[in-house]
Amino acid sequence: MTFDLSLSEGSYLVKLARGTIEANFSKKKLDTGDAPSKTREVCGVFVTLNTLVGGERKLRGCIGYPYPIKPLVEAVVEVAEAAAFEDPRFPQLKKNELGKIVVEVSVLTPPEVVKAEKSEEYPRCVRVGKHGLIVKQGSRSGLLLPQVATEWGWDSEEFLSQCCVKAGLPPDAWLLSGTEVYRFAAIIFAEKTPGGEVEREEIHG
Repeated sequence: MTFDLSLSEGSYLVKLARGTIEANFSKKKLDTGDAPSKTREVCGVFVTLNTLVGGERKLRGCIGYPYPIKPLVEAVVEVAEAAAFEDPRFPQLKKNELGKIVVEVSVLTPPEVVKAEKSEEYPRCVRVGKHGLIVKQGSRSGLLLPQVATEWGWDSEEFLSQCCVKAGLPPDAWLLSGTEVYRFAAIIFAEKTPGGEVEREEIHG
């Protein structure tokens, strides 16, 4: 059976992510004793923070575990804190920003190797709106969540190229031998407004 989460389970994780960040400012300790059983499953997960400006979302931090290495409740606490205070692309989140931030949690399926006889066939194996990507070459690695491609209006070829750029590689590195491409899916839950109602987000390619 395919792993899935209900809206209430997803809402718990989103509220846990926000609560983790708020607790960092108040120095309180979170209690996860009431966590739904499914949120104790071991899964990859990313927490994304977006500043809401005039109805538009602007990235403010995003950190996660691509692979299933910890129970969701533990992983969400760790990556929520990292997204707020350790994303090297942004300054540390300030307390007065909490009222402008919407929190998003993406629970990942285990990444699988994209298999194709020729690298030119990779775009046909990647479905925009369904798959996220990981590109690896040597010590370099880049990951893009499924929603990124649809937010930017990329086709699968551009998605592959942008994932290479994220890894610090040339855009056409996915065509080169020695480059590994992985795909995964995500179950996404996000606040509609800062600290507000949580909804499950469907990605449309």
